[in-house]
Amino acid sequence: MIELSVGKNDAGQRLDRFVNKCCPKLTEGMLQKLNRKNCIKLCGKKRPLNTKLEVGDVIRLYISDDLSEKPAPHVIGTASTDIDVIYEDENILLVNKPCGLVVHEDADNEQDTLINRIQSYLFAKGEYRPEEENSFAPALCNRIDRNTCGIVIAAKNAEALRIMSQKIRDREIQKLYLCLAAGKLTPQSGVLTAFLEKDTKTNTVKISDRKTPSNLTIKTGYRVLGYDGENSLVEVDLLTGRTHQIRAHFAYIGHQLIGDGKYDSNKLNKKYGYKYQALCSYRLIFKFTTDAGILQYLDKKEFSAPLPEFAKNFKSVE
Repeated sequence: MIELSVGKNDAGQRLDRFVNKCCPKLTEGMLQKLNRKNCIKLCGKKRPLNTKLEVGDVIRLYISDDLSEKPAPHVIGTASTDIDVIYEDENILLVNKPCGLVVHEDADNEQDTLINRIQSYLFAKGEYRPEEENSFAPALCNRIDRNTCGIVIAAKNAEALRIMSQKIRDREIQKLYLCLAAGKLTPQSGVLTAFLEKDTKTNTVKISDRKTPSNLTIKTGYRVLGYDGENSLVEVDLLTGRTHQIRAHFAYIGHQLIGDGKYDSNKLNKKYGYKYQALCSYRLIFKFTTDAGILQYLDKKEFSAPLPEFAKNFKSVE
């Protein structure tokens, strides 16, 4: 028999999802079978698997010990703790991700990831103790591409993760990007509208002026901050957040991002010597229109990342 106690970071979850996180070997089918056989007890009673948990609830699982084994967090404590912290409090962490670092493990099983570094950083500070958590680990609230730099939000507790995810989904957090676009972009500001379709096989997207049943509307707000005679430094406001939206949209209108070989030729990249696309998530503005609970104090706050190298020659943004 295994006994699990529901803590602060576990509350609000469904019973079946909580148990699966604690005992990953238990599949959905196995959980349903165990519940039918009365082998899952919530506070001493059989309950539906979709029951929401509360702090202090006790769950007893009448299963063999081998089914309760949870993989050890082998990376924690051994991964690098090298992160560039922009802002930190008891609930969240804003980190400036460098180009070339993936946010999560990818198909290559790369373990030097941003989230592993963050978890190791918090572990070293004593703020994250995996052995005391049933189902929660510090997590990223948003993500950016490997070769894009800039601000990524991480949550230190389950409540902060839930609220921040909802605020991002409801577009109550404005995320502004800087990019270096080829040529002189005119007019100086505006909103670009098109339609985007993702190709999962090639991990690319296609942009079109025509709506089809399979593509999605995209809107990309922009403002030119500077022009050096060859390229434009542009501030971008993603009014819709789609895969590779900025990179693909600017390439589609004839102003590819310098350094981005995926959506245009590498001719310009060789000329300027950029290894990564000149794209940075550089500002966050919290604009809450609904209650933010424990994160309400962030309302109307703004945070910025240091200017990326590609923007430092444009004095207008310093």
